[in-house]
Parts: sequence; structure tokens; C-alpha cells
Amino acid sequence: MTPASARLARQHSRCRLTAWHWAGDLDDAVLVVSELVANAARHGKATGRHLWLRLALTDEDELIVDVSDPGRTFPGFEGGAVAPGEGGRGLLVVRQLTDEFGWFLRAGHGKTVRAKLPRPTST
Repeated sequence: MTPASARLARQHSRCRLTAWHWAGDLDDAVLVVSELVANAARHGKATGRHLWLRLALTDEDELIVDVSDPGRTFPGFEGGAVAPGEGGRGLLVVRQLTDEFGWFLRAGHGKTVRAKLPRPTST
């Protein structure tokens, strides 16, 4: 969990979603991944522990992004507003780009933050 984690997660996600031929908004998906991974690397860091990224597609072609870290809390999740000059704007962006956004504890392993991006719209 380093500052490079978000960059690596963006690269991995873009490659994976392209390989899957996901027809959703690739830039939105990569942005959501980047924000969640950066947040985990910054706030969930623990010596000897790792960050975990999981991408999955539902049967309806929605994208599920799971980011897990050893932290057991999610600071800033409850509030919908961010005070001027403070961090946390990334979570506001994630909320706007996703259909569902939440988090849950993982027994003995910290927490997972989950975001679900909408299925691609037909053109």
C-alpha cells in the first residue's frame, strides 16, 4: 500500500475491463477504482498488510469494484458534504458515478468498500 497503488490499480483495471470488452464507461470505472484504492492506501495502511482489489461483472453487466484493506473503519463515509479545504472529495465523485456504494467488515481481515457501476446504456 504505497502512493503507486492507485496508478497500478488504474492500469490493471483499464486492461482487465478492455480484455472483458466491458461496454460501460471505462473512464468512470477507472476513476472509481483509483479513488477507492488511493483512499485505502492512505487510510487503511498497516505494516505487513496488503490492499486487495477485486473487479467483477454481474449477469446484468454491472461492474462491481471491491477494495479491501486492514482498517476497520471508513472515515468520511457517512457524511455527504466535505468541508472546504479538506480531503474526501473523491468519495463524493464515487457516489455520483455509482449506483450503489457502501462498505462492510470482513471477519478478522478489516473492511471492504464496494461500489457498483451501472450497466452500459444501449446506444
